[in-house]
Amino acid sequence: MAANTYTGRLQQQAHPRRFAQTREKIIVYTILILGCVVTLTPFVWTILASFKPHAEIIDPINRTFFPENFTFDNYLTIFNDESLPLERFYFNSAFVAIGNVVTLSFSSSLFGYLFAKYNFRFKRAMYVYILGTMMIPFQLTMIPSYLILLEFNLTNNLWGMVVLSWFDAFGIFLMRQFISTIPDELIDAARVDGSSEWQIYWRIILPQILPALATYGTLVFILNWNAYLWPLIVLRDVDVRTLPVILTWFNDRHTSNLGLQMAASVLLVMPILIVYLFLQRWVVRGFTLSGFK
Repeated sequence: MAANTYTGRLQQQAHPRRFAQTREKIIVYTILILGCVVTLTPFVWTILASFKPHAEIIDPINRTFFPENFTFDNYLTIFNDESLPLERFYFNSAFVAIGNVVTLSFSSSLFGYLFAKYNFRFKRAMYVYILGTMMIPFQLTMIPSYLILLEFNLTNNLWGMVVLSWFDAFGIFLMRQFISTIPDELIDAARVDGSSEWQIYWRIILPQILPALATYGTLVFILNWNAYLWPLIVLRDVDVRTLPVILTWFNDRHTSNLGLQMAASVLLVMPILIVYLFLQRWVVRGFTLSGFK
């Protein structure tokens, strides 16, 4: 009898706690859903507007969210424009973005490994100096970087957009934070088995930091795919320019047609969405495991 009474009291006490937890979940999910709606609405409107005629977009009286006169004319106009060979500009943007992902991922993971697992003179001072470079705006180094490319005849060349991307302070910081969580015993065991330092880096460190590499690679890809100012300065000829620069020029030519501008914006953003959809699981895991809550 006493046991039943005690169990009943526990159930009565647990009921308010379950109600409070359910209420907190409802509040959290409501905030998240509202945040998603606010974030996604402009992008969804851009996609829908790309299928509208210009007159329907600017109509102040009968303006609607969904297209009433659904049309592919905006995309057909872009694809059929002989002055806008999209396949060439997609290749240029992909070359720059993927090239930077490969070079920066390699250098950042290698330097991150050195700062995380090696002891050498002035290690702390060098690491602080590298982190200090994160506070220098790109605009201050833009002219010296351009002069370096000019000296090596790499201006107006897609390789010039990749050559200087061998060092990134944020990438080194991110990789160091992640590699620091790898047990030293694992590396020591590999050394006892006769593995060289390069084999340890290639066969042990890199497989362990794939989530961090996916996270960092996605950020680098997005940054370089959307880059506008630096490619505009370095790449002068039209046939070597990247997609953001060309589509800005295209939008300037069609300022009176919002439908074409929306379609051009969608074509620019779609590759980023595809990359993120494939890597989103690794991106979330990378931020979680590296301590960025």
